[in-house]
Amino acid sequence: MRQRLSSEPDRYRGRRRVPTPPRSRYAVVTTAAFIGAGVVAIGAASNLPDQKAVNPDVLQGLESAHVAADALNARDSHNAASRGEDRSAVSKTKVSADEAANDIWLLPLDDYTFTSPYGIRWGKLHAGVDLAAPEGMPYKAVHAGQVTQAGYYGGYGYTITVKNQDGTEVIYAHSRRVLVHVGDQVKAGQVIGEVGNTGASYGTHLHLEVHVNGQPCDPIPYLRDRGVDIKLQVESVYAGMAAAAS
Repeated sequence: MRQRLSSEPDRYRGRRRVPTPPRSRYAVVTTAAFIGAGVVAIGAASNLPDQKAVNPDVLQGLESAHVAADALNARDSHNAASRGEDRSAVSKTKVSADEAANDIWLLPLDDYTFTSPYGIRWGKLHAGVDLAAPEGMPYKAVHAGQVTQAGYYGGYGYTITVKNQDGTEVIYAHSRRVLVHVGDQVKAGQVIGEVGNTGASYGTHLHLEVHVNGQPCDPIPYLRDRGVDIKLQVESVYAGMAAAAS
């Protein structure tokens, strides 16, 4: 048995030393490891998606957003057009309201007594109706139109003639005083004169005539067709409200 030298370290006791490879072998192994890692990295990189390639889901989302934006723009344009149409409708409504005001027919007096109808009286035509009322009571235009005569007119006394847009004429006779002039535009319900007893008159009253195409007609059925009943002293409630608002 070989005797252990006293100089031999204790760590080698009972062990067999493995030869240490030369440094050149370490270099080869390290280089091979780096080369292998590079190959693995290149292979892994080949499996990664191209950065320039866009996910189809993303494309679909962008397309949906674009469609939604177009829809919003279209809706805004439609709303703007609707507002424009609404303004046009309001304008047309206003014009229609003005035109409607010209279609109002009203009673000439707030209070009166029906005393004489249209027809033959004392052997000749009584071309209107007589409405007795206190002297000086204001009377109103039964319809809108233009004053074509205002002043003293023979047996009619102080008289006012108002011509409507359709050419119909309404005559107010035996007035104490006229409050309008020729050429004036009057509205339905506007005070135009005062009840009197001038001309060929036998009592304080308003004589009312309606002429169509230059010929006198019975005011009772004519006005009744337009919502005004002279005998019953009834007029359209809506016509009165419209006249008050105009």
